[in-house]
Amino acid sequence: MDLKEETEKHQIERRDFLSWLGGAIACGAATAAATSISSPATAAPQEAAATSRPPAIPGYDWSKHRWAFGVDAEKCIGCLRRVEACKRENNVSPDPHHFRTWVERYVTLQGEETARIDSQADPENIAASTAAGEYRFANRYQDAKVGKAFFVPKLCNHCTHPACVQVCPTGATYKTEDGVVVIDHTYCIGCQYCVQACPYGARFFDERRNVTDKCTWCYHRISKGLQPACVEVCPVGARIFGDLNDKQSPVSRFIQNNRVRVLKPETGNGPNVFYVGLDKDVI
Repeated sequence: MDLKEETEKHQIERRDFLSWLGGAIACGAATAAATSISSPATAAPQEAAATSRPPAIPGYDWSKHRWAFGVDAEKCIGCLRRVEACKRENNVSPDPHHFRTWVERYVTLQGEETARIDSQADPENIAASTAAGEYRFANRYQDAKVGKAFFVPKLCNHCTHPACVQVCPTGATYKTEDGVVVIDHTYCIGCQYCVQACPYGARFFDERRNVTDKCTWCYHRISKGLQPACVEVCPVGARIFGDLNDKQSPVSRFIQNNRVRVLKPETGNGPNVFYVGLDKDVI
């Protein structure tokens, strides 16, 4: 089997798994809804049982996990290797405008109070990239007097109370019992309500398939005991992933040992991506 065939096989397996998982939940929800009409007194417990059907992964029990993500902005060097790995792993379009995860650069020049913000999608940074599917930050500040600079990786926050799930009219966007928010593209109609509802800009419209897409924390990997692709390739350990139910997991220790914060807590979404090294400039 050559590389192309192996990649296609991997993508089909991942797509079929997520489609099965979404179908199981959708069927469960439909069953629960029908039950609630015929027997209101018992609807609540039956609905809970129906919508908690675990994915058919040998040895995996999603009721035993509570996944979370950590980002150490003090370590991030803006190499963008994680962005490239994410695109390859999840079959994201290689163009510079579609990303499941991205990195923002915050630079405050001496004498200025407001940070200048750019990402790999900035035209000057696109021009600095050497090839399709590769991304770089242009060295535009090499002759400037920089007072402060840092990089901030961003991705879907897999919120505890996700606004995207609330507005999805078909149930295509749903939250798994282990805390991951995913999209079943079988049910997605491309209305983009979820894109508008997300306060973090973490969703995008995939014109190739006419569906919405986003980071899933590589659910097809973590449910098999692997790390998300971006975490696995990070050369400086700036991305941390693990199970909050395990007090000794990397993300549990990261939260315990650092003063962490989340993005836009005022939205009430309850993000589950925890940051170290942010300041008031980060939006």
